[in-house]
Amino acid sequence: MTVSRPNSLAVYKGIKDAGVKFISALPETWLVYLLQLADDDPSITLVEVAKEEEAIGVAAGAWFAGQPNLLLMQNHGFLSSINGIVSLAMSYRIPLVMLIALRGHWGEPYPWHTQGGIHTEPVLRSLGIPFEYARDPEKVGRQIKEAVTFSESSLSPVALLLTRDLMED
Repeated sequence: MTVSRPNSLAVYKGIKDAGVKFISALPETWLVYLLQLADDDPSITLVEVAKEEEAIGVAAGAWFAGQPNLLLMQNHGFLSSINGIVSLAMSYRIPLVMLIALRGHWGEPYPWHTQGGIHTEPVLRSLGIPFEYARDPEKVGRQIKEAVTFSESSLSPVALLLTRDLMED
């Protein structure tokens, strides 16, 4: 498996074009280039966390400080951060844009990812979190901008699932 550098650049351009200035993230293989780009960009504040649930609190703080922000995480991290999403973002109507690496989906060669992949969409649905799949580098920028807009207008979490089609060469 090779992470797609050109598609990662398309995702990053979409993040920048959406006006995002603050990113909280936990490192993950598919996100490697996105994290490098953010780390090298003086116009972006990148906060790397030890657990994804911390990223929820960091993102909430950025929003209260007036910083357009988003989270980068893997779907297993999303699943482990449900408490923060529900008890903070949903309870207090805090916009939360999550770009989630959708591991464990069609074509997944690693068995440790499959259960997260199987359960991500049903959990998003059960929480009522709007989501879309990002598959096309030509459309991902628009999808990110629309996710930011919708999260802010609805004062709620939203998710954009970064698929294997997008993130791998």
